[in-house]
Amino acid sequence: MKFSISREALLRPLTLVAGVVERRQTLPVLSNVLIQVEQDQVSLTGTDLEVELIGRTVASQVDEAGAATVPARKLMDICKSLPDQAEIQLALEDNRAVLRSGRSRFTLSTLPVAEFPNIEDGQSSVELSLPRGTLKRLIDATSFAMAQQDVRYYLNGMLLEFGTNLVRTVATDGHRLAVASRSAEVQVEPSQKLIVPRKGIMELVRLLDDGEDPVSLTLGSTHIRAHTGDFTFTSKLVDGKFPDYERVVPKGGDKVLIAERTELRQVLSRTAILSNEKYRGVRLNLEEGNLRVMANNPEQEEAEENVGVEYTGPAMEIGFNVGYLVDVLSVLDEDRVQLTLADPNSSALLEEPGGGDALYVVMPMRL
Repeated sequence: MKFSISREALLRPLTLVAGVVERRQTLPVLSNVLIQVEQDQVSLTGTDLEVELIGRTVASQVDEAGAATVPARKLMDICKSLPDQAEIQLALEDNRAVLRSGRSRFTLSTLPVAEFPNIEDGQSSVELSLPRGTLKRLIDATSFAMAQQDVRYYLNGMLLEFGTNLVRTVATDGHRLAVASRSAEVQVEPSQKLIVPRKGIMELVRLLDDGEDPVSLTLGSTHIRAHTGDFTFTSKLVDGKFPDYERVVPKGGDKVLIAERTELRQVLSRTAILSNEKYRGVRLNLEEGNLRVMANNPEQEEAEENVGVEYTGPAMEIGFNVGYLVDVLSVLDEDRVQLTLADPNSSALLEEPGGGDALYVVMPMRL
């Protein structure tokens, strides 16, 4: 293997692919990136056995086709530290990768290509294509609600649902729920539901932009694969049953208030400063035309804010984890937010006034 490539042509795919590679690995070869050169195409592959990402780029010159695996982070750090527009020559010499650029020379260890794992192609059943921006917006609207390290492993990911002319993302950590749906020109019969692990979602969204260019998805029984531009992303699916989220969405809340989203978010963020650091609880006192937000902590410090809201109805007090409310207000697009409540022990429903693409459910706290 021997080829030349500009720093920029190598760095963008390398940075994305290296993001998949874990620092601590059970198999040494998993901390390497697989470089394959054919004709003038250079492909870079990184994997942690759950998520695999292949990035493709074009070499300026190929002297010898071939393949090698080299340490991903070190190669990326070297490329980043080289000057802009530098020309890089990478060659395999005596089972070592030698990188030359200008007056610099780096020799990197390699591991046998045969040891590099390949995520096998499962039986792919469904193929579909939708605009990158549609998928990105759905993930952005819900990903914050994914669990981090829950023992209920199926919550440490996101439910992707594909039906006829419909794409939906759902995430929950047991305390809050985020659901976003959009219509798209897809035909999936019968509808498919897949749980993609948290890391897979985070890596996938890095490949997407707000554009209308398509991302094509292949849905298998154990994997999901996405092709977008020069990248092919594959993730294993979580084998589990996602909770029936439609049962969680509260029905029949009779107390509806509408507030300015940015103002409410700022009020909650300020009040949170004096909330209990462990429980992050705030009390909301709802009165006609006004919402009083209060917090206190074990040091006997208190915060109180009032914010004008559109509300007519009986007064009510309810407690929430302030972080959950701020998260929702940070991802909503609209200038105003609608909050529907039933009683102090029932979950709150947050959405755009009149409903929109997304809805959010937050469980109350006893304070």
